[in-house]
Amino acid sequence: MTAASVGETVLEVQDVSKRFAGVVALDGVSLGLRTGEVHALVGENGAGKSTLIKVLTGAYQPDHGRIVYRGEPVTFARPLDAQAAGISTIYQEVNLVPVLSVARNLFLGQEPTNRLGLIDFAQMHRHTTAILQRYGISVDVRRPLRELGLGMQQMVAIARAVSGDHRVVIMDEPTSSLEPREVERLLEVVDLLRRGGVAVVYVTHRLEEVFRLCDRVTVLRDGRLVHTGPVADISRLELVSRMLGREVAEVARGETRFSDRKTDQATQPILRATGLTRRHVLDHVSVEARAGEVVGLAGLLGSGRSETAKAIYGAQPLDSGSVEVEGAPIRPGSPRAAIAAGLALIPEDRKAEGIVPMLSVRDNIVLAALPRMSRAGFVSERHQDAVVKGLITRLRIKASSPDQKVSELSGGNQQKVLLARVLCLDPRILILDDPTRGIDVGAKAEIQMLISELAEQGMAILLISSELEEVVEGSDSIVVLRDGAVVGQLRAEEVSQDGVMGLIAAARRESDSLPASGGGIEGDATEVDGHVGD
Repeated sequence: MTAASVGETVLEVQDVSKRFAGVVALDGVSLGLRTGEVHALVGENGAGKSTLIKVLTGAYQPDHGRIVYRGEPVTFARPLDAQAAGISTIYQEVNLVPVLSVARNLFLGQEPTNRLGLIDFAQMHRHTTAILQRYGISVDVRRPLRELGLGMQQMVAIARAVSGDHRVVIMDEPTSSLEPREVERLLEVVDLLRRGGVAVVYVTHRLEEVFRLCDRVTVLRDGRLVHTGPVADISRLELVSRMLGREVAEVARGETRFSDRKTDQATQPILRATGLTRRHVLDHVSVEARAGEVVGLAGLLGSGRSETAKAIYGAQPLDSGSVEVEGAPIRPGSPRAAIAAGLALIPEDRKAEGIVPMLSVRDNIVLAALPRMSRAGFVSERHQDAVVKGLITRLRIKASSPDQKVSELSGGNQQKVLLARVLCLDPRILILDDPTRGIDVGAKAEIQMLISELAEQGMAILLISSELEEVVEGSDSIVVLRDGAVVGQLRAEEVSQDGVMGLIAAARRESDSLPASGGGIEGDATEVDGHVGD
């Protein structure tokens, strides 16, 4: 790739507007992207960021305004047209084919062929391995993508998007599923793109990345552009203030620790999981939680966090182990039995395992609670409406109506719909796997406060987050995992980021000193610079 002159405007949207079912998603937005620049795009969920990206890439056509690319007005009828023109997009939700291999996903639609016109798999595997190694990724490229964790899948999607000859790269929450070391690697890739003259649009809710990486920042609120300017000219509080539409002083007062509860450790656990074991996945994992307690599950990618959550919920098959609620055992491998016992789970991947995209907001919320709402096989629409409207108000779900398709909502509002669904069940134990992934600062604070309120009301909560700071700040105690096994637990005043990382490091040193035939989890987990892919 030859570097373009830095500062030249390569892509513009001019006075673009877009409406959906009477809702204004974009209202006269104008934005210019320059070569050799990383431009942050921020705002709350529902601010219009995803809509703007889809207009830029041809997924949506604007109702008003135009797009100018390399000095000429353009119309992209579909995302493939934008990609062919040199505009690549990395979406927050991994947009690849899970059943195909890593190599097939990286070369999807561009597979190398031999003299007979057939796919040259040997060449494709070599090239894929070389491309991934360029970005510090070591993985068997013949494995189906679905066998990798969400973070590793995201790294493959990023490698695919940036490996071609592109003039514009749009990144929608690229670090939401990544561990710290992978984030560092991604930031290095973004810097390489900038030095190569590529214009990078960087959509993120992690403001530390904005101030560390980006040159300019644009803020959207309620579909309108409220600020564009150099990152160096705005403070963090001012940026959050513009995103939320609140005074700086009010934002400063709101940035407080969201978990200050005192849990009675003398009470008996309401949840007790003992010896959860599955070959290659979990190794005698035990977790306890008391009523009113938030227990964090911490560890690097591949540590077994999500697998532990699913095992407790019955969605992860086990070779041995047991789960009890108030001393009563739950039938293993049965989410139905777990729900009946009072457990509820919000999965890590809301797109693949959570929402039903073609159903409405109402239907998604009441989906799991319909059996409880029915009388003689009939469900009262009035009762449904009352429950749904109450939860929409309580969780501040932004939707045109309960009948709007959930797929039309922003990622943060989809996550709130999942929260509403589990709250319909009145659970006693709530398992949250990365509940604030890809959610803006305002919605994130609301969900964190809701977690705290639910715990104060006596609910036991298991909390997983890809952000260690969130686990530390929100948990009363933390169970630390590595390679599918518990390596320690921190309680009360012991809870800290240094404490978590210290346990992981100590376990790493101990495992490194064992003979090659030593115990632990067997199998072919993929290690990337010391990080094991889920």
